[in-house]
Amino acid sequence: MRERGRTRRLLGLGARTGGAVLRTRLGGQADWRTLGEALFEGLSELKGPAMKLAQIMAQWDDLLPPDLAEELARLQRQAEPMPWGDICRTLVGSYGDPERHFREIERRPFASASMGQVHRAVSHEGEQLVLKVQYPGLADVLEDDLAQLRRIMRLGRWLKIPQVRLDALFEELAASLRHELDYHAEALALARYRQRYGHLDGLVIPEPMPELSGPRVLAMRYVAGTPLRDMEGADDALRQRVATTLADWLTEELFIHGELHADPHAGNFAVDAEGRLVVYDLGSVIAVPEAHLRPLMHLLDATLAGDAMAMDDALRRLGGRQGQGAPLALYREAVEAVAPLFEPGIQDFADVRVHRRLRELAPKVWAAMDRLQPPADILLLSRTLNGHYWNLVRLGARLDLQARTRPLLAWARR
Repeated sequence: MRERGRTRRLLGLGARTGGAVLRTRLGGQADWRTLGEALFEGLSELKGPAMKLAQIMAQWDDLLPPDLAEELARLQRQAEPMPWGDICRTLVGSYGDPERHFREIERRPFASASMGQVHRAVSHEGEQLVLKVQYPGLADVLEDDLAQLRRIMRLGRWLKIPQVRLDALFEELAASLRHELDYHAEALALARYRQRYGHLDGLVIPEPMPELSGPRVLAMRYVAGTPLRDMEGADDALRQRVATTLADWLTEELFIHGELHADPHAGNFAVDAEGRLVVYDLGSVIAVPEAHLRPLMHLLDATLAGDAMAMDDALRRLGGRQGQGAPLALYREAVEAVAPLFEPGIQDFADVRVHRRLRELAPKVWAAMDRLQPPADILLLSRTLNGHYWNLVRLGARLDLQARTRPLLAWARR
């Protein structure tokens, strides 16, 4: 991962992005497609935190210009793999001679991501496995990359995000990225989730193999599946079954266990031959304490009631909106955008009218960040829920959200 000019390349990509943002702020036009192509090529090769941030940004489908979002989304499915020789060094560092443990390791990766890539393997006992291999040297360059990433994130000031909030958001992202390097913690999360959600017949969590895992290699039993991003043309009944499982699982995560899978890009999910939802990656799981969950539900309750003042009060309880000047008109627009999903009966997540309202609302929300002032952990939670929402959209989910949220809102009012 060490290479001369890495810092210069990251700063160059940041400068190109800043130039495009500045042109639009001054009333000009930016070539978002060309910028997206440059970011894809550069970040795909560099890997690391900047690529991870771009993948996160791509999950905000309703925020980025469509051409830019489309190019960044490629980082979730087409990222350039690390050469086998580099990956092999990590395997040798973990196993000594990998042939003592594996009959075969496929050189072509099963998946490539920002912090590591996945290779299929076969044990000497004939078990089908996958090895999640951390990119060599990533821990060494992480802090340098984060320093450059902090500089790039200062572009958020053009979106009127206060510097103190940008700094807090950076710290949340940095902590998350450092945590993702801890494969021991991910192995524990896999084991915890397998035990916790074993009663959900429609959910599959791969089994970790502790005896074959280490700090930079995580071994799991292989679970074949069709990537979630390829399910749009699948049988409707299958998509609805998967969508229901996803919604049930997320609800239980939040309201029973106070946690949430925080890396919701579609490449981390698949559907197996039995129609079950497979969760491949648990490198990022965040705690969602009741102290956050109740005000969030109060905010939803006020939104569904169309009460702008109560929405402002709920945001204050979350730690935002500390100053004067509540953006009541924005709150009312939010009601118009969100309320249709919670009308009585089954609602269609494929309804483009809802997407259009949300896309029109997103830039107005970001433009009002100087007044909304949401805490960094709430921004992270919002981004995560937004990503899971778009996974339901990809599945064309049809869900009765009013029936699902009614007991949750009653819980929050107690």
